[in-house]
Amino acid sequence: MSANGQNRHARTGRLARKLAVAGTGAAVLALPLIGATTASAATPAAATTATTAAKTYPDNLDGWIRESLDIMAQHGIPGTYEGIHRNIMRESSGNPLAINNWDINAVNGTPSKGLLQVIDPTFQAYHVPGTSWDPYDPVANITAACNYAADRYGSMDNVFSAY
Repeated sequence: MSANGQNRHARTGRLARKLAVAGTGAAVLALPLIGATTASAATPAAATTATTAAKTYPDNLDGWIRESLDIMAQHGIPGTYEGIHRNIMRESSGNPLAINNWDINAVNGTPSKGLLQVIDPTFQAYHVPGTSWDPYDPVANITAACNYAADRYGSMDNVFSAY
C-alpha cells in the first residue's frame, strides 16, 4: 500500500480509465472542467437521441424497397434488394398503381394490384404489422408480397416468374 493509503492498483486503474477517455476527443477537454461523472452521463443520452431519430426514405421505388427491407428485417422476413427489384420490374414495371384486369384472378373478381401484383386475400393474409392496409401502398405491398413469398418459396429471391 502506498503512503497516502491508496492501493497502487486502484490508482493505476483510474489512470488507465482516464487514458481510455482521452481517446474520445472533446470529452478530454470537458473532463477537467465538469468532472468525469457528468461527461459520461451525457454520452448515453446523446447516443440514444441519435439512434432513435426516425429514418426517412425517398418516395420512389428505391426508397420503398429500402423501407420494406427494414420492416422485413424487424419481422425476420428474408429478401434482398435485387430480388425484390427484379420481381417488381417484371410484375408492374415499378408502377404502384398497377392492376391486372385480364388474368384469371381478375376474371374471378380479385385482380392483382400494386408493385408486386398481390390479390386482396393474399395481401390480407400476409399483411405485416406496421404497414398500411392499402394494397396500393408501395411499402405495404412489397412487404406483404415478400412475406407471402418467404412462406411459399423461402424468399422473394427465389421467385423468377409469376407467383
